[in-house]
Amino acid sequence: MAWDCATGSGQAAIGLARHFSRVIASDASEAQIAHAIPHPAVEYRVARAEQSGLAAGSVDLVTVAQALHWLDRTAFYAEARRVLAPGGMVAAWCYVLVRIDPAVDRVMEAFYRDTIGPYWPPERRITDERYRTIAFPFAEVATPEFTMEQALTLDELAGYVRTWSGTRRYVERNGCDPVDDLVIKLREHWADPAARRVARWPVYMRAGRVP
Repeated sequence: MAWDCATGSGQAAIGLARHFSRVIASDASEAQIAHAIPHPAVEYRVARAEQSGLAAGSVDLVTVAQALHWLDRTAFYAEARRVLAPGGMVAAWCYVLVRIDPAVDRVMEAFYRDTIGPYWPPERRITDERYRTIAFPFAEVATPEFTMEQALTLDELAGYVRTWSGTRRYVERNGCDPVDDLVIKLREHWADPAARRVARWPVYMRAGRVP
């Protein structure tokens, strides 16, 4: 059995269902669970990662996808050790700023750093540091390098950027959408805005076992 905590809409949980006979996917947000992706092998629950409600020693793998920075890590690590079976594993991963091509990347980096940089919550910092600077009290194992890829139009990229918490906070405080100006700058390097460009997100993982 695998437990995907802070599952959000269940994207990682669905992936786990290809490898585990049962997946428990939990999130503290009832709204997230209400809109999660259904799957016969995935059981969704509303629960905090620090208090899962799972039985001790009942889980073979605990995963946290792009969410470890939101958790009380000390309490979560204790809960993971409690629910994991002997030899069980914890895997936590994050992805960083999207890469498309050097010209587009420079515009995106400036937007990320200068335009909305002051609006990111402080927890975001450990994601930018690729989770390498945090305590991880497990018997760590080496993990392969991963990259997520998706072909996007310019409008789809803009829609994705508008989901960022830093972008939403900018809009709330300033009453305007900074992505409009970003799209104007990106259009110079995109050629046909309807054309799909391959976007890549580098993924960084920490993984370890309990004794």
